[in-house]
Amino acid sequence: MKAYEQKLGIKLWAEADRPREKLLLQGRRQLTDAELIAILIGSGSRNETAVDLSKRILAFYSNDLAELGRVSVKDLSKFKGIGEAKALAIVAALELGRRRKETAVPSIRKMSGAKDAFDVLLPVFADLNHEEFWVLLLNQANVVIGKHLISKGGLAGTVADPKVIFKTGLEHNAANVILAHNHPSGNLKPSEADLHITKKLVAAGRMLDMPVLDHLIITNRQYFSFADAGLI
Repeated sequence: MKAYEQKLGIKLWAEADRPREKLLLQGRRQLTDAELIAILIGSGSRNETAVDLSKRILAFYSNDLAELGRVSVKDLSKFKGIGEAKALAIVAALELGRRRKETAVPSIRKMSGAKDAFDVLLPVFADLNHEEFWVLLLNQANVVIGKHLISKGGLAGTVADPKVIFKTGLEHNAANVILAHNHPSGNLKPSEADLHITKKLVAAGRMLDMPVLDHLIITNRQYFSFADAGLI
């Protein structure tokens, strides 16, 4: 009876239930999230299969892949059975998925409103647990000609240096710019610092004949537009 109570290792499963074999036989779309992660980590332990370990990790993050995508190697390594190598494999795979979304955005994109800018910038900010400040550079027709990282910060803020922002615009012959930064907390309300720097950058853009069309605050699923709110 004791033997029956022990969990079977993957090698003793029916072939159709093994993640690698299941992928080969049925295709990647037939695998659950846990089975895909099990393939990444390769093995479990004597008391827990790779799939069970993967289920445990997913359950901890509410079975939300977006939330898992924001987790660090250090955080994943805290799970029993996950060493640094397995944690690195998970983080790398989720980052590839994020980059795939980013490259799916057309390289030529005309901006007609805040939603267009959000669609282009969301892959840049997805899964970040720190603040970053970016600028979208546009030509006279408001077609995106580039997007550039201006600064990285911590959980509470980042620096938006007007000299760096408009130097970047001038170097790439931009006619207009759209500013953007993220709030890892998920709070879309602009801070006093956000309001102040936006006012300062809008004034600088007017002086340089490089108008700031909008400033977006972005979370993983939503955005706040200064232009839509009448603040530009």
